Amino acid sequence: MKARAKCHAAGSEVASGHKAHLLVIEDEADLQELLHYNLMREGFLVTCADCGELGLEMARRNKPDLLILDLMLPGMDGLEVCRVLRAESETASISIMMLTAKDQETDIVLGLELGADDYVTKPYRWRELMARIKAVLRRRAARAKQDQADDCVIQHQAMVVDPQRHKVTVADCVVELTATEFKLLYALAGRPGRVFTRRQLIKRIHGELVAVTDRSIDVQIVSLRRKLNSAGDGQAGETIETVHGIGYRFKEEK
Repeated sequence: MKARAKCHAAGSEVASGHKAHLLVIEDEADLQELLHYNLMREGFLVTCADCGELGLEMARRNKPDLLILDLMLPGMDGLEVCRVLRAESETASISIMMLTAKDQETDIVLGLELGADDYVTKPYRWRELMARIKAVLRRRAARAKQDQADDCVIQHQAMVVDPQRHKVTVADCVVELTATEFKLLYALAGRPGRVFTRRQLIKRIHGELVAVTDRSIDVQIVSLRRKLNSAGDGQAGETIETVHGIGYRFKEEK
C-alpha cells in the first residue's frame, strides 16, 4: 500500500496553539476518514498517515499534541513507532493513545509499558473516546504547567534524575530506563518518604481512565530496581522500598 499523508489545516493554526493538533496513524481508509471527520468537528487540527514510517516522520516534523496510533500497521507497526518516539528526546513528550483491535491484557500492558498514555480497544464508543482524548490532553497541559513550575533535577546520594534530559545516572553511569520506568522513578523520587499505593502510581503514570492491573506496577518496580542496581555500588535500587500491603516509597535521606 502506498503511504500517504493528509493535512487538512494550515500550518499557522499549528503554531498558534488555538487548536490541539492530533496526528492519526491508521491504515484502514474508512476508519481514518471517520476519525478525521469527527475529530475536526470537535474542533481539533487533524493530520493523518496510513503507515508507521510516514506517521513517525510526521510526528518528528510536526510534534503533535496527541498521536492516535493503530498497532497493526503495514511496515513498521504501532508498538515500534511508540518505542522510537519515546526513545528520542525531541519526541519523548508527545502524548500517545493506542487505538487498536488488540484487546488482550498482555497487549494492553505492553503498550502502556512502552509509554502510551492511554490504550483504547476497537470497536470504541465515540463519547468515551472523546472523553479519553480530552483527559490525555488535560494531563498534557497540566504536565506542561507543572514542568514550567518545578521541572527540577532530583539528586539522591549518587543518583541523579534529570527530567529535562529524560536521563538517570548513578555514580555518573547512565541507567537506560523505559518511559514508564522513568515516570515511576520520578514520581517516587520527587516525594521521598511518601508512601504511594499501586493505584496512585498507576494514576500518576497512566491517568485515571486506563485499565491496568496492580501487578503491572510490581513488574515495573522489579525491573527498575534491577536496572538501578546495575550501576554504581549496586545498591541504588534499594532506595525504592516496599511498604507491605500498601505500595512503595522512595527512601528519605538521613
